[in-house]
Amino acid sequence: MKRSQRLQTIIDLHARQENDALQLMGHCQQQLEIQQTQLEHLQNYKLEYLNKLVDRQRAGMNVNQLLEFRAFADKLDKAIEGQRQTVIMHERELQRARAKWEECHQRTKSLQKLGELAVAEENKIENKREQSEQDARAARTARKDGMGSA
Repeated sequence: MKRSQRLQTIIDLHARQENDALQLMGHCQQQLEIQQTQLEHLQNYKLEYLNKLVDRQRAGMNVNQLLEFRAFADKLDKAIEGQRQTVIMHERELQRARAKWEECHQRTKSLQKLGELAVAEENKIENKREQSEQDARAARTARKDGMGSA
């Protein structure tokens, strides 16, 4: 088996690994977007809730209702902070997945370049061999012509 053929097997393997890494990166991107959307929903809900609190305060409310509103607002703050941490975790996962894909992509490109060089070298050797065979045939033909005319 030629060197280029052996390299092609390795290139194909690395190309599959690169594709797998790309799919993982896409999955991580989707998960990050989902988590970011959930964070935005929580933040919007808190704003709406605080607006309701202001409206209720204007209309008048007792101390227990105010304490309940504030306790729930604190729970929302904790949920938002937890969701922020989840978003940060998914951002890191995406960064790792992207770095892995870039590494796989570079390795595949390097191997493809090496494969191209191997094919070029094999073609060069094959062309030299063919040229040598043509030169040998031409020399034999010249000797036969020279022997026949002498």
